[in-house]
Amino acid sequence: MGWISALAIYFIIWWTVLFAILPIGFRSQADDGEVVLGTTASAPTQPQIWRKVWMTTAVSTIVFALFYLVTQVYGFGPDDLPHFIPGT
Repeated sequence: MGWISALAIYFIIWWTVLFAILPIGFRSQADDGEVVLGTTASAPTQPQIWRKVWMTTAVSTIVFALFYLVTQVYGFGPDDLPHFIPGT
């Protein structure tokens, strides 16, 4: 795997993990009972976006390391999966 392919795969993993981590610790204005005038009640009170970016980066690095280990070191790939459809 070249470095551009690795970067593309890491990018996809990072965005997927970001959307999994965003709801963690979410508190809406409705939960806190303090809705700011002009905003929706579902708006976050303290989004802590930089904390979530760092958490996403850490989890993505671990997931990518496992992906690299399985595919590049151990050589496991899609061709190693059994064929579920006969004749393929």
